[in-house]
Amino acid sequence: MFSVVFCIGGVLVIIITHWLYTWWNLRCSGVLPPGSMGCPFLGETLQFFAPSNSFDILPFVKKRIQRYGPIFKTSLVGRQVIVSTDADLNYFIFQQEGQLFQSWYPDSFTEIFGRQNVGSVHGFMYKYLKNMVLNLFGPESLKKMLPEVEQVSKQNIRRWSSHTSVEMKEATAQMIFDFTAKKLISYDSEKSSDNLRESFVAFIQGLISFPLNIPGTAYSKCLQGRKKAMKMLKTMLQQRRERPRKIGTDFFDYVLEELQREDTLLKEAIALDLMFVLLFASFETTSLALILAIKFLVDHPLAIKELTEEHEAIIRRRENPDSRLTWEEYKSMKFTFQFIHETVRLANIVPGIFRKALRDTKFKGYTIPAGWAVMVCPPAVHLNPARHTNPLEFNPWRWEGVDTNAASRNFMAFGGGMRFCVGTDFSKVQMAVFLHCLVTKYKWEAIKGGDILRTPGLQFPNGYHIHISEKEKYKQESQTRILSATHLGC
Repeated sequence: MFSVVFCIGGVLVIIITHWLYTWWNLRCSGVLPPGSMGCPFLGETLQFFAPSNSFDILPFVKKRIQRYGPIFKTSLVGRQVIVSTDADLNYFIFQQEGQLFQSWYPDSFTEIFGRQNVGSVHGFMYKYLKNMVLNLFGPESLKKMLPEVEQVSKQNIRRWSSHTSVEMKEATAQMIFDFTAKKLISYDSEKSSDNLRESFVAFIQGLISFPLNIPGTAYSKCLQGRKKAMKMLKTMLQQRRERPRKIGTDFFDYVLEELQREDTLLKEAIALDLMFVLLFASFETTSLALILAIKFLVDHPLAIKELTEEHEAIIRRRENPDSRLTWEEYKSMKFTFQFIHETVRLANIVPGIFRKALRDTKFKGYTIPAGWAVMVCPPAVHLNPARHTNPLEFNPWRWEGVDTNAASRNFMAFGGGMRFCVGTDFSKVQMAVFLHCLVTKYKWEAIKGGDILRTPGLQFPNGYHIHISEKEKYKQESQTRILSATHLGC
């Protein structure tokens, strides 16, 4: 009996030793980038998720750049990963989409976003879904949507100005979610008995967290939030099928029309995953950028001065100062776009963009093996002192004379290549119009909060509370209108 146990133990030791040896001594047809694979299975996951309270590159990435250079290997959640902070390699990866690399995300992400989400499909199917989204968020649709965006911004800022303090992360997120949900699925939070956004709040808290699906963990709550939101979306889709209405009212109608076509490529599961991703991506990232924009305005008087001058000049050029914002006026906001560009450069809301190597690929003397994951690291490019003078300094003037409408080797806040974010223009419209409504008629001051935390995604753990009030000029005009209306009523 002892000899049997001894033999089994010996075999186990040999298997574990061999496993550890192969883990730490990876085979490759060329030269792998330097780096450490960390502990088996865990790899360097815990170090990657270590929190930071700086705009700077994540400590995990920064330490490894200093030790190994701009391209290094690691292991995250049991997956072999090449991390690229090299602008040339990043650009090459994006340009080789579908040839040498394809979109890929860890299993934890696909569990959250859905296995048939737009980030996980490839080739013709991706182009098909992209065109569907552009039907709602493309330039022509945004031109028609502009007055609605302006109206929503005005209404919300006016309401916030009646409070002594507003927590801007919650306020902007609710504003953008309500507007986006209305355009997508005609959802009205005030009339609905179900709180759809509540599910997304739980979802967001665990999105970029350690993927441990144990009750009580952030990741588990995230999965529960997705399950609840998907159930609500499926019920809405079924109700729309049972009670069809005029086609073209919202994006759901467009999806239903596609599902009913005989030659359609769309499946219900894909449609629901698409809707889920659009709802999340359209409000969470933009609300984070907006709150950071407001924080930068509070901290940089010269920026708010130039931004205000640009938007007041737009109003002065009108025949009727109270007329609605036009598309031409929006496109003329030169400094505003520089301001937005600089905000998202420092925000680095997306800490990593994942791809998978389809075959062995050589670059700058290193080999990226087929099947390995590659994590493009935008923050390392955006905060590279060789590319940007004083990279941690907020300086919208650095973008003077630069095309802020396109991705480049040195700017990838909205991705790059054929997977350049289709919601980019939608986000810019919301931010620019909101800033227009804010700086022309209101002033504000910070009350409390505003601290940032990266885990590695951007968070505001204690919120950002500000007080908004009408500028004296507009307050007097408002009072005059009220008095005139009262006099006429008499």
